[in-house]
Amino acid sequence: MSGHSKWHTIRRSKGVVDQRRGQLFTKLAKDITLAVKEGGGGDPEMNFRLRLAVDKAKANNMPNDSIQRSVDRGLGKGNELALEELYYESYAPGGIALMIEAATDNRNRTNSDVRAVISKAGGTPGEPGSVSWMFELKGLISVDLTGTKLDPDEVQLIAIDAGADDVEAIGDELEIYCDWTQLNTVRLALLAQKIPITGAEKTMRPKTAVEPEEKEALSVMRLIEKLEDLDDVQKVYSNLHVSDEVAAKFE
Repeated sequence: MSGHSKWHTIRRSKGVVDQRRGQLFTKLAKDITLAVKEGGGGDPEMNFRLRLAVDKAKANNMPNDSIQRSVDRGLGKGNELALEELYYESYAPGGIALMIEAATDNRNRTNSDVRAVISKAGGTPGEPGSVSWMFELKGLISVDLTGTKLDPDEVQLIAIDAGADDVEAIGDELEIYCDWTQLNTVRLALLAQKIPITGAEKTMRPKTAVEPEEKEALSVMRLIEKLEDLDDVQKVYSNLHVSDEVAAKFE
C-alpha cells in the first residue's frame, strides 16, 4: 500500500522532531519500564520485550543512565508512581477504527485527555472490544536494503521461510509481519543471514484497510497526530489507508 507507506515515512520524520524536544525519550522510557513490569524482569537476555525496548532506545541515542533509570522504575525502585498500560478503542471520522496504546501513572488524567482529543476531532470513544476485533497482534520487523546488494525478493523468501506471515515492500524498505510470539525467532533468522534490521516491535495490524474521502482522511491523520502528541499515548494504530496525494497534502 504505497499511500500507507508514504504516510508512515512522514510520521517517522516527525519522530525526529519529537526526539529533539525530548518527547521520544519519554515514550521510550515508558516502553522500557512497562517491558520490565509486564515482560518478566530487568534482564534483557531473559525478557525479550525489554530487549526490543532497550534496542530501540539505544538506536535513538537514549543515554545509558536514562535506560537504567527506566529499568529500575519497572522493578519498583525509587519514588516514582507505577506505570500501567492501557488501550483505548475509538472510531475516528469516516468510520476509521483506532487502537490507542497508552502508558500512565494517572488513569483519570489519561482518560480525560484521550477522550477530549477524540471528541473535539469528531470521533467517538468506543467500549472495550468495539474495534479491537479489527486488528491482529503482530510482530513487525523493519529492514532497509538501501545501499546493499541484497535482492528484496530473496529477502522476502528468507523472511517467509523463517516464519513471517507477510512482507510489504516499500522501495528499498521491507515491513515484515509475523506472529507476535515468533518475532524473536524470525529476527534471529534474519540476523543470521546478515539482513540489515532497523527495528523490531509489536504492532496491531488491521485485518482490512479503509480509504475514506480526502477531507475525512486528513481529519483522521490530524487526530492521530494530536493523540500521539499526548505524553501518555505511546502509539496509535488505525485501519486508515491514504493515497500518496493525500499523504503529501498532510505533510
